[in-house]
Amino acid sequence: MNSSMDEINLLQQAHRHHLVVRELGEEIDLEIGPGDDDPSFASTQLMGASQEVTSDDHEEHKQMLLGTHHPHEDLEGKLLQKKRKKKVVKRWREEWADTYKWAYVDVKEGTARIFCSVCREYGRKHRRNPYGNEGSKNMQMSALEEHNNSLLHKEALRLQMASKDKIMTAVDKSIYVKALTSKSATSIIEAVLRRDPNESEFIQSVQEAIHSLERVIAKNTHYVRILERLLEPERMLVFRVPWIDDKGESHVNRGFRIQFSQSLGPCRGGLRFNSSMNLSVAKFLGFEQTLKNALSPYKLGGAGGGSDFDPKGKSENEIMRFCQSFMQELHRYLGPNQDLPAEDMGVGPREMGFLFGQYRRLAGHFQGSFTGARIFLSGSSLRTEATSYGLVYFAQLMLAEMNKELKGLRCVVSGSGKIAMHVLDKLVAFGALPVTVSDSRGYLVDEDGFDYMKVAFVRDIKVQQRSLREYCKTYTRSKYYEDAKPWNERCDLAFPCAAQNEIGQSDAVNLVSSGCRILIEGSTMPCTPQAVDVLRKANVLVAPAKAAGAGGVAAGELELNQECNAIQWSPEEFEHKLQEAMKSTYQRTTKAAADFGYSKECPEALVHGAAISAFLTLAQAMTEQGCV
Repeated sequence: MNSSMDEINLLQQAHRHHLVVRELGEEIDLEIGPGDDDPSFASTQLMGASQEVTSDDHEEHKQMLLGTHHPHEDLEGKLLQKKRKKKVVKRWREEWADTYKWAYVDVKEGTARIFCSVCREYGRKHRRNPYGNEGSKNMQMSALEEHNNSLLHKEALRLQMASKDKIMTAVDKSIYVKALTSKSATSIIEAVLRRDPNESEFIQSVQEAIHSLERVIAKNTHYVRILERLLEPERMLVFRVPWIDDKGESHVNRGFRIQFSQSLGPCRGGLRFNSSMNLSVAKFLGFEQTLKNALSPYKLGGAGGGSDFDPKGKSENEIMRFCQSFMQELHRYLGPNQDLPAEDMGVGPREMGFLFGQYRRLAGHFQGSFTGARIFLSGSSLRTEATSYGLVYFAQLMLAEMNKELKGLRCVVSGSGKIAMHVLDKLVAFGALPVTVSDSRGYLVDEDGFDYMKVAFVRDIKVQQRSLREYCKTYTRSKYYEDAKPWNERCDLAFPCAAQNEIGQSDAVNLVSSGCRILIEGSTMPCTPQAVDVLRKANVLVAPAKAAGAGGVAAGELELNQECNAIQWSPEEFEHKLQEAMKSTYQRTTKAAADFGYSKECPEALVHGAAISAFLTLAQAMTEQGCV
């Protein structure tokens, strides 16, 4: 028994909660009476389960016999004693094999039992086991089957699958390390891996940047020390955010703010409220924002942050109380000349208004409104749309280099948030044919393409927090695909606008097979490294988010200039200035790529050019300020 206990402890430490199951279609015996364990079943071990029949098992068998024996039925009693155990033979079904992998073995009150790894209960805890004895191994599996088919277990399993990205630790996430030709570049990656081995998103972002900077490093080894210094944030804030819900119950979330670099000026960067938020994501967002701001025509540093608080399903009062608690800790590190946050996933004008209101009360002044928070007062009416419009302007500039235009081109868009919806608006305005949007449950495709009326209808569906499937009831030629992504739809251009790493290797293969020739990154780092390799080999032109998404940076600064100078621009004037800013960003990107030998035909020319131009700007500022 001691050896089996040791095995159980080792298994629990390794967190390998799986059962060894038989081949599909093979028959097994489920005991319901006394007798020896079926030898064929005993040869298939349960992880950590003892092969011996315990005294508790025999005692339970005896008690069951005494309970079923009647004094007036001696003949039946004698037959029961003579007969071997009664067996119920069941044939494994395909879904059972999937169910049993959620089981593990642990000791409960001195007896090894089979537990459900979702809700940590064993046997017939939620539903009565019709077979009775749950002490023996076969009976525990029978009881577990009943338990796993219960509604409670299925709900627990659904919740676990829905939040698997949140509960997965950073150690469980695989880190894809790219091969680099430069020894100096390789040494930088190795240093980051040693220092932050579990921050997969940040490491991925750093690898992409260093891959683009290999020729820069080879040209001047002085840049190695600058890059090593740049990759460590100037300030990392991690703090708790306690708040009270509408029922009076207290909750605690974690807040982040990574002020990555102030070499070029005060920090600008988004706040993201999402359950997947952690330190690695905050650092990667801050690093990418630093490069994006350095590429823009404005003198700005970079920052990123947010919280693992999810606004979905929360009331407006709950969101307000959370924002106020969040700002209670963060306000002392903010200011017009230090750091002003902006919108990101889960943070819109409502959240920014709550955050700025608490900041104003705590700081005691009205200077430096947060980007996007004062649209209703003096900000531009196009601030919310700026990032999305910038993406379409950037695509237009790329097509102009090829003597093409957006009109008539078929476009697939992922996401259905503010960026994706405004991308649809601008694509329709330029005569393109956007055909898809998506949410966390699947994607919607309309072969006729979206127009202004259809986009407004999708927006209403999302405001009411209904499923995109509702769209199909009104427009019957459309289809909604559950648990799928839009990348297998025929297209000329793709606009991923949902989240980081939304395009995996198989998705990239689907995009190439669907005819996609240009990918415009609306979300930050939307492609996995494997997907990037697929797109590069297929010569798909990629516009990086740090360049294509610079419209949000430009709009934020234009908005602040309006407030400081008390100037009012019309939407047309503001859009013209936004187009000029995107044109300037595009020209800087293509020039840097050409200076370091990347031709226009190179599918990653814009990716490399954006990183090179941003880094050289930062490196010059850090050198002048004695930061190396």
